[in-house]
Amino acid sequence: MSEPAGATEVVVYSRPGCHLCERAIERLVALHEEGYRFELHEIDIESDELLLRRHLEKIPVVEVDGIVASELILDEAAVRARLDTVGAWPT
Repeated sequence: MSEPAGATEVVVYSRPGCHLCERAIERLVALHEEGYRFELHEIDIESDELLLRRHLEKIPVVEVDGIVASELILDEAAVRARLDTVGAWPT
């Protein structure tokens, strides 16, 4: 999902085999397909000890432009609200 430089960034902190993470990513891709404009990045928390300790009990953690919008179970309404706040609404 490539967007112009300066685009809104959505980061999902996840780990392999996490079904909640997979579902969150599916829903975020669906939001992108609805027209929300953002770059989606997935970060494997197992790649860094600090990330693993910080997020293990809360994944998937979804950040929109550096602000946590959802933890554990995707709060799609909160993610939409954050995307609207940063001006990434559908075109």
